[in-house]
Amino acid sequence: AYYGGLLVGHALSALKEHMPNIETRVAAIYRRGHAIKPLGTTIIEADDEVFFVAATKHIRAVMSELQKLERSYRRIMIAGGGNVGFGLARALEKTHSVKLIERGKERAEFLSSALDNTVVYVGDASDPELLEEENIEQVDVFIAVTNDDEANIMSAMLAKRMGAQKTMVLIKRGAYVDLLQGGEVDIAVSPQQATISALLTHIRRGDIVNVYSLRRGAAEAIEAIAHGDSSTSKVVGKAIGSIKLPPGTTIGAIVRGENVLIAHDSTVIETDDHIILFMVDKKHIVEVEKLFQVSAIFI
Repeated sequence: AYYGGLLVGHALSALKEHMPNIETRVAAIYRRGHAIKPLGTTIIEADDEVFFVAATKHIRAVMSELQKLERSYRRIMIAGGGNVGFGLARALEKTHSVKLIERGKERAEFLSSALDNTVVYVGDASDPELLEEENIEQVDVFIAVTNDDEANIMSAMLAKRMGAQKTMVLIKRGAYVDLLQGGEVDIAVSPQQATISALLTHIRRGDIVNVYSLRRGAAEAIEAIAHGDSSTSKVVGKAIGSIKLPPGTTIGAIVRGENVLIAHDSTVIETDDHIILFMVDKKHIVEVEKLFQVSAIFI
């Protein structure tokens, strides 16, 4: 979403003007809950939710044009020392200053011995005295990952009010995510949606190798592989502009070997290309699957 970004009030075409040497494409825009087909003349508004495609090395540069980038996070506080909290601390402790709060004394003792550079506390993450003692106002990110949704929500809200720069919570109930995200809880993560994405990868037909559920399941980003040749495939050997895509579907990029090609109407799809598509209307998914199925004569 945009929060006072440099391009608010400008047309999407200005993105190219600001970054002439970076290839990127806006694949979808959600404005007040509705999908808008992005055109060069589309004016960016504050709080638009934008999906864009770019090579990994260019992501941060593109984001800097779309929103004000925050400084790098250094100080992390994790509430909950279960498998998720333990894994997070272990992954972050070498490069960040990490504190972890665990309610259970025995578990806290285990965490203290298993982690090398993480400071472990026994206590309740929703205890304001504990948070104050541990200088919550200096924390860059407070992450609540206990097994209790309500405890995660309450501790994150308290941490935010006491000065934590950003709060993240793990929410098992997917219905809570939309209600929380963007207020005192900056980021709500639902493992259910991650599981949905993984399952969709396996149940899709055609050579669909990755599916990512977006907007809490309202849209999908799809990675498909083009097989066959111009006589057996509906996409190989054809320019993107000539491919009849289902409504609400756009091709954002093509990964060809080690190269990322931002999609243009004149870009011709080749065998073994990985195609990155965005869908804002999932009822047409079957049509997308059929595009990437080769005919029976393909060997």
